Amino acid sequence: MRMGPTDAECTIACISAHGATYVLSVGKNVYTLTDQQTPEKFAGQKVRVRGTLDARTKTIQVDSINAVKSAR
Repeated sequence: MRMGPTDAECTIACISAHGATYVLSVGKNVYTLTDQQTPEKFAGQKVRVRGTLDARTKTIQVDSINAVKSAR
């Protein structure tokens, strides 16, 4: 029995409703992603983002995004 929306559904709804952007969160750091279309299919998941980081603006020029299996 499902109790409510999934993490992915919440993320996608927030992006859509509030005009927010997809970001990569690593610990206390948050990085803006230049690709705002690909991340939707990975919403709420752990991912590996490959690209070029602009440390000054904390923006990643995205080359690829892949799901990462969590070790449980």
